[in-house]
Amino acid sequence: MLIWQDLHHSELSVSDLYSVLALRNAVFIVEQNCPYQDIDGDDLVGENRHLLGWRDGKLAAYARILKSDNDLEPVVIGRVIIDPAARGEKLGYKLMEQAMASCQQHWPQSTVYLGAQAHLQGFYARFGFKPVTEVYDEDGIPHVGMANR
Repeated sequence: MLIWQDLHHSELSVSDLYSVLALRNAVFIVEQNCPYQDIDGDDLVGENRHLLGWRDGKLAAYARILKSDNDLEPVVIGRVIIDPAARGEKLGYKLMEQAMASCQQHWPQSTVYLGAQAHLQGFYARFGFKPVTEVYDEDGIPHVGMANR
């Protein structure tokens, strides 16, 4: 069972942030062999939020939600990640349910956008996302922009 936290960036503890950055580094940079600047300046600004799913004191699921100061721009879900040790348990579905609920709670009128790895289009379609861009390259990995609403 996961214990979920939906935190404004100001509510993250140092330990929480360390766990988030360690998981993102392990998967997005090391496992996917994709050297890029993960710490991009968006983690600790504005109304941005972090969804953390903990199991036995270890971060098992995570997503970041970015909210622009411009209310006409969509809310962006990103850095969607499941710990490799917890894969195959359908936690991605639970994580996206949490992310969509957070967006609905905090910004009910906003469109939700994400840049999905292209092979995951079917997964995100289950949450009402539809492609809104052509497939594009991001750090050597095919992605597609998808929006809900």
